[in-house]
Amino acid sequence: GFDSAGQRCSALRVLCLQHDIAGRVLAMLEAAMGELAIGNPAHLATDVGPVIDEAARAGLLAHIERMRGLGCRVFQCALPGEAEVGCFVPPTLIEIDSLAALTGEVFGPVVHVLRYAPGELDSVVEAINASGYGLTFGIHSRIDERIEAVSRRIRAGNVYVNRNMVGAVVGVQPFGGEGLSGTGPKAGGPLYLVHLLGLANPPPESLGLARRPGGDALPAAFAALETWAASPGREALAEACRAYRAASLIAWEARLPGPTGETNRLFFAPRGEVLCRAGDEAALLEQLAAALACGNTPVLDAGARLPVALPAEVAGRLLRLAPGETRAVAAVLAAGDDGLLAAIRREAAAAGGALQPVIGADPLSGRYPLHRLCVERVVTVNTTAAGGNTSLMTLAG
Repeated sequence: GFDSAGQRCSALRVLCLQHDIAGRVLAMLEAAMGELAIGNPAHLATDVGPVIDEAARAGLLAHIERMRGLGCRVFQCALPGEAEVGCFVPPTLIEIDSLAALTGEVFGPVVHVLRYAPGELDSVVEAINASGYGLTFGIHSRIDERIEAVSRRIRAGNVYVNRNMVGAVVGVQPFGGEGLSGTGPKAGGPLYLVHLLGLANPPPESLGLARRPGGDALPAAFAALETWAASPGREALAEACRAYRAASLIAWEARLPGPTGETNRLFFAPRGEVLCRAGDEAALLEQLAAALACGNTPVLDAGARLPVALPAEVAGRLLRLAPGETRAVAAVLAAGDDGLLAAIRREAAAAGGALQPVIGADPLSGRYPLHRLCVERVVTVNTTAAGGNTSLMTLAG
């Protein structure tokens, strides 16, 4: 949280501590902060230098004073005399009662501390996800079940287990976030070149991916749509379903190289709610097939027309907007003429919150690029941290 004056994109912003250990950890952390050397970053002995400019410094100091005014406990390092000149902000700890106290990213040497009770971990994860930010997340535990449960639920592009959460290495920890922290693809990941070249749906095997153990089945709603499409008269949809089944990345993963004592795994998750915008029924069904093949939730405009006889599994998966309703979605699938596409892009650009990528079909194949309908996640595990008391490995969460 204090390296590079807290100005790294993946720097620690909130430290969540279980009540049982919070007091001891904070005492050690505050003592360690007292050893930090603050000053000119040109000197090798310096740990913390200035922030980028005076505007950043003023904003950080105003935030600290606001939190102090709200009654939050604030602990700060003392600035040395040489830091009186320059844009220095003292390394600061701020105890907060809720993540709701933070209304945006605090980009500097400020770490917020949130204490939680043993039974509140799920609520903490939900609150983190609700913040909308999803770049890096770290968890420290020697209980495998706890690590697996949290890693599965957290919506962050890079998850670090029992190690620091900065310093991603290209090809080892492909880097990138989701939500307010990015739209993908990951820098240094298998999809980066695919995206830059505008390739639609290369075979997963060609990307160095392998089938995830136990991950052969695609989402049930897609399977139901595929079965329904096999009926006479739906040949175009059936062909689309076959193509999307072959291209979906949901059941694939990559085991990435790394140093001894560390594992790195890349896998794919649904992007979330996907708005489907098309001018006719056939185009809309194509969009449903693409969205469902990646496990997403299709969102339809109030006037969108679909066959009445859609399978129950598909119909139950859809969200339909009320007339005049808008909704923050993870992506937009768009089909139509140039005028319609331009209007959809303007609407998405004007929406608040996270960026909404507007995704069109490949002009050659007519298919949507499924890699843009997934999010990439990397879990990096320091396996050497499990040493010591090996009986801890058998504990349940």
